[in-house]
Amino acid sequence: MQQDSAQTIALQALSWIAEQDEVFLSFLNASGASAADLGAQAADATFQGAILDFLLSDDALVVAFCDALGLRYADPMAARMALPGGVQTNWT
Repeated sequence: MQQDSAQTIALQALSWIAEQDEVFLSFLNASGASAADLGAQAADATFQGAILDFLLSDDALVVAFCDALGLRYADPMAARMALPGGVQTNWT
């Protein structure tokens, strides 16, 4: 996946998270960001990776997000891999 497509998915994820009250509060607590910070941080590719990390931490969130946007369940992980810090280390 290209980085621009990954960034689009990350921003879609942020928008979707923001619409889910309980999930949004969990995201703010996990990220340490405030609602006021999100506008400035949303354009940062590293922060976009953190958005996807949060989403990917719960399969139920991935399923709900992908179902809502008509994405494949593998798309958030593919997007995460295309953003800074997303390359998984293989130790073997």
